[in-house]
Amino acid sequence: MSSKRFYGNGLPFLIGSLPVRDHTEAAGLVWEYTPEIPLWAQLPARPGEGMMDQFTTGLPGWVEKAGKSFVDTEAPGFADDMLRFYEDFLAAQADRGGSGTSRFELKADTAQGFFTLIEHIGRAPHKPAALKGQVTGPFTLTTGIHDNRGRAIIYDDQLRDAAVKLIALKARWQAKRLAAFGRPVIISLDEPALAGFGSSEFISISRDDVAACLEEVIDAVHDGGGLAAIHVCANTDWALVLGSSADIVSFDAYAYFDRFILYRAELQRFLASGRLLAWGIVPTLSPDDLARAAAGPLVERLKSHAAQVMALGFTWEQVRAQSLVSPACGMGSLTPDLALRALQLTRAVSLQVRNE
Repeated sequence: MSSKRFYGNGLPFLIGSLPVRDHTEAAGLVWEYTPEIPLWAQLPARPGEGMMDQFTTGLPGWVEKAGKSFVDTEAPGFADDMLRFYEDFLAAQADRGGSGTSRFELKADTAQGFFTLIEHIGRAPHKPAALKGQVTGPFTLTTGIHDNRGRAIIYDDQLRDAAVKLIALKARWQAKRLAAFGRPVIISLDEPALAGFGSSEFISISRDDVAACLEEVIDAVHDGGGLAAIHVCANTDWALVLGSSADIVSFDAYAYFDRFILYRAELQRFLASGRLLAWGIVPTLSPDDLARAAAGPLVERLKSHAAQVMALGFTWEQVRAQSLVSPACGMGSLTPDLALRALQLTRAVSLQVRNE
């Protein structure tokens, strides 16, 4: 775990996306409902702010043709671009700077939310407990983007390596920029595609390769002075996630806790090391469940789940200290009314948990 000790204490914790188009409006919602751990909002309703688009800028061979984006390995100059990429990577990693190293920074045209967060931090009436950023996780990114032959780049060792290094340094850049405000920084690796790891679709991808990709990005976050979180909004190989060096594991505790608790030994080791769980107890993946949800029953559901974790050798005080309260997943696909409800429930559940 990073040297900056951080306790969750039931604080509210968002995943990233919101269903609005204006960053000032999004920041207003973030600071109203989660001022303790504000994040920069991702607004997928805006052009260029999709989960892949925000983090692929700077990838060698990345092009858009006929409305499709992909890595064109047959483009003139691709080999030279790849060489420049690694030169820029070494310069950025060593903090030497240079014209090419800006490829490892977020850009206002695709990640305006980051710069809006920076503007708001200085005006906040109270210091936040922590600050949060995010990147698309390496498994999700490399399985979600393709080369000119239509093949996911995870199957190309060189392209996969470049994409992971791109993500890693963009994560480190965020951590370093946010750390300047003197608060703990959390950078989340958003990994929805890990729900499919081990399925027939990805059967030829080794567990060791996936673990190595995750560790490279986590190491970069730690190098930037941040805490690393991994978020998966469905079921996955939790031994892989809990066995990583991530400081926070964010999961859908509303729908998948029964699968998560099966990994008792891994969970016991994870919590014994002082790391945190972000309990996705607000059901954002089911509009019907979200519409019917109320804070009281959600708190009871969380406490019932926590009792099973306590049975592994922890007290309620320990579990709460190492817990955050969150929606099950991002809210970018919800209606604005349902997203507002999720924000309200997240705050209400958090307040009740903190007051227990």
